[in-house]
Amino acid sequence: MPDENGQVELTFVLRADEVPGPTSVVGDFNGWDPYAHPLRPAEDGTWRVTATVPADREVTFRYLADGGVWFDDSAADWYDEHGGHLTVERLSRGAWAQEEAELATCPGTLHAMDLGPIGFERPTFGPVPSV
Repeated sequence: MPDENGQVELTFVLRADEVPGPTSVVGDFNGWDPYAHPLRPAEDGTWRVTATVPADREVTFRYLADGGVWFDDSAADWYDEHGGHLTVERLSRGAWAQEEAELATCPGTLHAMDLGPIGFERPTFGPVPSV
């Protein structure tokens, strides 16, 4: 749900077998900075990071792994030469409450939990192309 400034949290998740080493999500929301959003291991075996982005806009992003290896997310809405694109939709507070109530009634619904801080050393990346 958007906060009072019209921002939403967007979580990027990769399976462990998709992460070839230290990896960050980079995109137009973080100035394509490879140090802004490094993925961290989670207890469920995935690697993830959450970024705050404006609601009601499209986000362009790619993953950058150690050694300058770029790759796209298979869950993106669509792709072009800039990477994957996601459309971040704003839900009204009423629509959000209704969706949250429907999700709560679904068996097997996953709920987020705070895992606390996880240590992560600053990775060494190869050259970052200017965008």
